[in-house]
Amino acid sequence: MDGITAKITGIKYKPLLCAKLKLFNIKSLDKALSTTSAFILNVSDGCLFNNSQIAVSWWVSAKRTRSYPYARVYDTLGFSGRKVTIIPIVKDEGADGDRDFLQWDTVSLMSLLGIYVVIGYYSDAEKNKKYENKITNQRYDIKYLENEIRELLTYQSDALHWNLSRLEKAGEIGKKAIDAYEEISKKLKVKMHSLDSAKDWFEELRKNKDTFLNLSRVSAEKAQKRESVTVQPKELLEEGDKTTITITNYLGGKYFFTCDEAKIQGNELHLIEGKHTREKKLPSLNDIKDGLIKMILFTNLVEVKVGNQEYNAIPILKLTTGHTTKVDSFISKEKAILNSLMQESKKNNFRVLLNGEYLDSIQSLR
Repeated sequence: MDGITAKITGIKYKPLLCAKLKLFNIKSLDKALSTTSAFILNVSDGCLFNNSQIAVSWWVSAKRTRSYPYARVYDTLGFSGRKVTIIPIVKDEGADGDRDFLQWDTVSLMSLLGIYVVIGYYSDAEKNKKYENKITNQRYDIKYLENEIRELLTYQSDALHWNLSRLEKAGEIGKKAIDAYEEISKKLKVKMHSLDSAKDWFEELRKNKDTFLNLSRVSAEKAQKRESVTVQPKELLEEGDKTTITITNYLGGKYFFTCDEAKIQGNELHLIEGKHTREKKLPSLNDIKDGLIKMILFTNLVEVKVGNQEYNAIPILKLTTGHTTKVDSFISKEKAILNSLMQESKKNNFRVLLNGEYLDSIQSLR
């Protein structure tokens, strides 16, 4: 199948599977980041914005395939106020580990979802005992995050414009990150990845925000093409084609994603996001929430086309297990998740397949 194109003019979605978020004061931000993946933050300064509250999630790495960052963001979507996610501009695990840089398309997806991005950096870490040149337990610069959050509370525009304003500071934040990693390297006697190449990357960001968009978009398109021909362990593809889907927003910005399975039935185009487990009766809740982020996008698409032919998009979240499992064998917690998921699908106009059966057709869940 040729690549799919579509547009998004706005996001409307009602989540029902959000975790209950704990409340922390901004003075306990460090504790919040070390104990939970998403929380409510109370900023109380005894001034104009006294008792202001925001929902906060945070990313372990800038890469969206690590530590379920989408599930963390999803958990904040039920909050009625501002929603913020903290993402490191770079995460370097040392020469024996990985290094990931923040990409434009990650920030733009958050903008689509109405999430304000605080671009942070790691300023402390511990030496990994198993590897000579690897660090672990990296910790954000808390004072910097506090200042960014306080500035955000005075910001009157929407998430898109805030996020663009943060990208203007990408070079400056990158410099802070590199300086911090140099100090960590010296303190822990750990060799990091080439700091010169990172400096060059951030220098490009410093020159022009548009450069950031172009550099990141090229890598995002390459990643999209790689992912479109790669089957992940948590996907079980059966019928449709894995293909690319390129979404344009109302400002003309392009977002590059993949669709696990896409198949045409008459005037319908089924857009299927798959989550698979080999051992459990049900994919993990984090896997399901990760898939729901795609449902948020797919349910808000308009002008969905393959080539020049327009279709009616039917978003489907497909859950599969290593062996066929009947819902009657599920424990009450698993049934509760499926019931909530079915209600969420009805409210937001997508469907859920469990081992080949639509949830709304399973008698024990109706």
